[in-house]
Amino acid sequence: MNSFGHSFRVTVFGESHGPVVGVVLDGVPAGIELCEEDFAEDIARRSPGAEGKADGLGALGMTARKEADKPQILSGVFNGHTTGSPLAIVFENANVRPEDYAQFAATPRPGHADFVAAIKFDGNNDPRGGGHFAGRLTLPLVAAGVVAKKVLDGIKFSSQLVALGGSEDPSKWEELIAQAAKEGDSLGGVVECVIENLPIGVGEPFWDSVESMISHAIFAIPGVRGIEFGDGFKAAAMKGSEHNDPFGPDGRPAKNGAGGINGGLTNGAPVVFRVAFKPTSSVSKPQMTWNFETEAEETLTVSGRHDVCFARRCPVIVESVAALVLADLLQR
Repeated sequence: MNSFGHSFRVTVFGESHGPVVGVVLDGVPAGIELCEEDFAEDIARRSPGAEGKADGLGALGMTARKEADKPQILSGVFNGHTTGSPLAIVFENANVRPEDYAQFAATPRPGHADFVAAIKFDGNNDPRGGGHFAGRLTLPLVAAGVVAKKVLDGIKFSSQLVALGGSEDPSKWEELIAQAAKEGDSLGGVVECVIENLPIGVGEPFWDSVESMISHAIFAIPGVRGIEFGDGFKAAAMKGSEHNDPFGPDGRPAKNGAGGINGGLTNGAPVVFRVAFKPTSSVSKPQMTWNFETEAEETLTVSGRHDVCFARRCPVIVESVAALVLADLLQR
């Protein structure tokens, strides 16, 4: 379904090349100061080639699609404060080129949802730009995250790209992007998110542990391929004495191999997790696919406007989605 959460419920809607994309938030407490300018900073962090981009690479290898991304608050705010009723926010899609996607009905793009969506919805889905499956839908997620962070006043979120194209050395990233772009190819990346100042005991075991809920929501972000907390997969090669986090005199862990979570509950240390993103599926490098009209295999070259490494735009998306989860858990 397109809704997530219990006490703080998020519903996303729209398609990449439809009139708008948007979000409805139910369970937002009344009285929170909110205006359209509050969304500007995080929306800019998501935009391609934003001024002062954290990875220092500017617009290198970024999509040429530019949108104003100005939020329009349709309901749930009066006199600059939330009312307690459902909060609806929309963004116009203006810079659209649906003609770029006409060919994919017959020749679905490798790595995309074109084919499976057409099967599931009997061809009634909107395929333009990926439709409802597109990265464009992460914009309303970021907007929702802005509201969630206001609900979570005092809790600090930070996130950054920590690996690109298999390299953890930022000095190599520009060269990797330039080479992939030259080849008509793409790259993946890893984003790390840190959440500080959470109280001890947040989470609802068994099924709604902190890791379960964050993982569930994170995998709704298009292109996610994996998530790990704390030591993550490295823990499988460690001894218990190496991975365990001794408690200090204040009851908080002295180190953080568990990523701030024990038994599905926050333990007072920062929650730390990393998210792996696949390479952008749309590449201009020729690929083989099946043509369902001619019933023959053929070479496909994907045109259009695409990021070489869309993971560069994902740090703010990751922390926004984590904020949605915690806003829900802390209000139960």
